[in-house]
Amino acid sequence: MTYNKKVKVLLSAIVVLALTYTASFIFSPERSNTRSASYLWLDPKLAGSITRIVMSTGEDPYGVGHMLDEEMRINMSEFLEPVVFELHKRNQSWFIKYNDREFPAKQARIDDLISIFTTRSLWPVRSTNAASHARFDLEGKTSSRITFFGDNSSLLDVLVGGFDPSGYEIYLRKFAQNEVRSGDNSIYTYIYSEPETWYNLKLFPESENRNLDVSDVQRFSLFNEGETIVFSRSNREWIVSGIEMENPGNVAIENYIRIVLTSEGDAFENHVFPGNPVLDYSRIIIEFGDGSIRTVRVSAANDENRRLVHISGAVNSEYVYSIPLWVSLRMLRTAESFSGISN
Repeated sequence: MTYNKKVKVLLSAIVVLALTYTASFIFSPERSNTRSASYLWLDPKLAGSITRIVMSTGEDPYGVGHMLDEEMRINMSEFLEPVVFELHKRNQSWFIKYNDREFPAKQARIDDLISIFTTRSLWPVRSTNAASHARFDLEGKTSSRITFFGDNSSLLDVLVGGFDPSGYEIYLRKFAQNEVRSGDNSIYTYIYSEPETWYNLKLFPESENRNLDVSDVQRFSLFNEGETIVFSRSNREWIVSGIEMENPGNVAIENYIRIVLTSEGDAFENHVFPGNPVLDYSRIIIEFGDGSIRTVRVSAANDENRRLVHISGAVNSEYVYSIPLWVSLRMLRTAESFSGISN
């Protein structure tokens, strides 16, 4: 065999081996399964179109129904009913509706939930047979359910079933579809956590996403325990008036104002309404560069050293918050507390 023929044979063999290797890689079952497992429940472009999310635990959310006789089931029927709550967006802010009451909801937590369904991740197919739904706890009534709505239609409707044997994954399927997939079990914590965990208890909800900052404040007045302290912005400096005090410096003043803007309660108060004079014990007035004014009204401390807070002129002005002692001490200071503090 001549040298040229040997080269041609060798090259041909190399080409055949390369094609065989490439084909085996492309069409291998493992690679096919990996492609199938990579899945996206909802187009990320639709994330901003979501205006309402409805979540339900399904029947018997606490899993005790099978242990009860008929009489006990009747007596405990309220605990066997599905827990349903709704998140909805209004004027770019999220609220949670539960037990006929509506409260501000945590934007960041809602974004995390939406991200699970709009981020491509491993969601391997576990079954395509409707007969398997009972095994995965995905038949319907006992399944949890999450539905994402746009303005006029449902964008995604998902049933959430039980855990896989490892406990690390949970089974899901789209409503009215047979295909079952398994994946991120953190979904369980969103559905089965108490509705109160969704409450945004920040006194200024806008500060959650840093849409509100100390740089927006032009004037800050504190009326507490007979003292009046006014901080006024003059270019990059703060001028203190209303009372004699050692100048604490710009950094200390801005840190204090930032503390107020980012403070949060630990509950909503349902028995005291915004117009109640009990909220007029102390007061903070914040004037912003856009001309808006927020008045923070604070009650005296009760027997448990808790105070109630209401904010007028804000998106959350219909709510009254309950704050613990340590939060009130950070918000309601005297001139003496600033003394000796400097940049």
